[in-house]
Formats: sequence, C-alpha cells, structure tokens
Amino acid sequence: MLKKILFISIGACLFIANAFAQNPWRKGIIKDEFIYEKAPYPECHAATIAETPNGLVASWFGGTKERNPDVCIWVSRFVNGIWTEGINVANGIQNDTLRYACWNPVLYQVPKGELQLYYKIGPSPAKWKGFIKTSKDGGISWSEQKALPEGFLGPIKNKPVLLKDGTLLSPVSTEGKAWQVHFEATKDFGKNWTMIGPISDGKDMKAIQPSILTYKDGRLQALCRSQNRAILSTWSKDNGQTWSALEKTSLPNNNSGTDAVTLKDGRQLLVYNHVLPPGNLAKGARTPLNVAVSKDGVTWYAALILEDSPISQYSYPSVIQTSDGMVHVVYTWRRQKIKHVVIDPSKLELKEIKDGIWPKVEGYTLPVASGETKDL
Repeated sequence: MLKKILFISIGACLFIANAFAQNPWRKGIIKDEFIYEKAPYPECHAATIAETPNGLVASWFGGTKERNPDVCIWVSRFVNGIWTEGINVANGIQNDTLRYACWNPVLYQVPKGELQLYYKIGPSPAKWKGFIKTSKDGGISWSEQKALPEGFLGPIKNKPVLLKDGTLLSPVSTEGKAWQVHFEATKDFGKNWTMIGPISDGKDMKAIQPSILTYKDGRLQALCRSQNRAILSTWSKDNGQTWSALEKTSLPNNNSGTDAVTLKDGRQLLVYNHVLPPGNLAKGARTPLNVAVSKDGVTWYAALILEDSPISQYSYPSVIQTSDGMVHVVYTWRRQKIKHVVIDPSKLELKEIKDGIWPKVEGYTLPVASGETKDL
C-alpha cells in the first residue's frame, strides 16, 4: 500500500512538473498549492507571508465578506511540509455591542527577534486604525493586541524594509479625502515611530499600497497601486526621507494591489495583474496574475503568469525571497482560498515588455476574462 501511495505521489509531482514545463509562462515555478482547502468562512483576501527561524508563516483576513464585522485575521504555519490549519488570532470586537472588520495583515520577522503582525480594524479603509501583535515562537502564540500610536497605521498592505542604517521603513497609504502615500519609520522595531510625507496631494496621481525596493547605490524605489491605469513609481536618494514626484511606469494597473521584492542578485521582482482597464476606466479585471523582473526599476521583463483563468479573480499578492534563494508568493484565489507559489528566480526566462504590452509567445493565447472579476 505504501509503495502504491509513493508511486501515485511521484506520478502527481511529475504530472505537475510536466504541466508547468509545457506552459511557456510557468517556467521557474517549482511549487503551486493552496494553504487550505476548507475554512470556516466563505471569503478570504489580502494574504501576507514571512520567513521565521521556525519556517514560513502566512496570514490573511477571512469572514463572510470584506468589510463585514465578522472578518478576522487568520494565521497558518508551514510545518513538516504542510500548512497548519488556520487559527483566528485577531478580531474587531470593540465592546459588547460594537464590532468592526479586520483588514490587511502584514507579517514582518525582526532579525533575531520577534515576529510582528500588523493589521487594521475599522468600518472602512478611510476610518480604520493600526494595530500590532507579536510572536516569540514563530507564530504559535501571540501577544495581546496593541494599538499603534495615534495617526500611525503601520504597513498598509506590503512588508516593511530594513534599511542599511537600521531604519525599518513601512510603506503606508491613506484612502480618506484622497489616495495618498506616506511612510512610517522606526529605528527600534516599533517602539517609536516617525512619519514621512504624504509625498503627494492625491489630486492627479492617486496612489496607495506601495512596495519598497532597494538598490546597491543606496536609492529606494516605491511602486504603487493607482487609479491612473498604471503602476506608479517614486524614488528616494536619502534613505526614504524625501521622495520624487509620483510618475507612471510602463506597466498597467487595474486598480488592484501589487507587491515587489529586491532579490539577492539585485534584480527587482514584481507580482501584479498585467491588465489595462478598458476604455478610460480606472478599474479592470483581476486576472491574469503576472510576474515581471527588472534590473533598474524602469525597463521590465515578463517572467511568469501565475494565473490566467478568465473566471473570477487572482489578486493582492505578497512576495518574499527566503534564505535559500527561493521566491514565495501568496495571493487571493477567487476570494475562496489563499494560494502559495514557490519560484526559482534563477530559472526564469525573461522577455522584454515593450510599450506596456505583455509579450506574445507562440503556442500560448491568454484567455479572455469573463464573469465576476471586480474588487469586492
């Protein structure tokens, strides 16, 4: 019986590997899995992932529907090759009669320290507040909830970045009267915070949810979701103290979240929906879900299509590179599950993206999006 199971398992792995190899836009993917198959809630969104000394930890929000008061923060750990059952680690209960939704968890592993879990609680993104919990055992147990200082939200969707001078820089944004990006910095991993920005007035360039990239010459770049039909970019030459005016990149944006990471070899890797909304609309379908790579943050090369189904949506990625060099991406799969993909960046085959158009490959036709793909 054991031999039969082993044979079936090996066969399944070979089938998956062969399927990846046959699709020209999946070369470099070495693993593709759901973090869970069933959950005690119908919808999930906004996953995040971190590497701890004890292994990978993922988090997301889940409940009946985004914004509903029953939406909580859930956490799963990767143990002995499988993801543990998600546990509820935070809710939005205010008192006996008032409860708000939880939003956008962000995990950050302090070097040689605690695992931090940032998240938001509130009735809407315009009115939410920032909170944090910490874990000293890699996500098994968690501290009591602590509110961030008044006016500070913590990393809004994407991970903070530790700069060479020891500053932990969080990418933040607000969605009140205008969409505006700012940054929150700490030199003691959250005991004290300073605010930088907002870096624009939000009138013309409407950006949120930045990701921070680093360059060997000391520059920083932030890539942002926008209402401007393109991913927006801003640069800093002084460790994030000041930032250039937001500008459109050559890459489209469907008004959906993105994430990016600076690889150990200095390249930048971006996960996003390569979708230009139809007509003059700011919002478009949340499929396909793509990966692009750049050396300079300006010229981008097509690398992968993680999802290309025309059904539903695949969105809100979170990406890290682990100590073994592998790239890990987690993202929303149809609002029903969280998917985890492992990528070997050394095996990516790149094709330049010219004029913002994803390159065509012989033998592959991108399915046309249909059905419900909007932001819920």
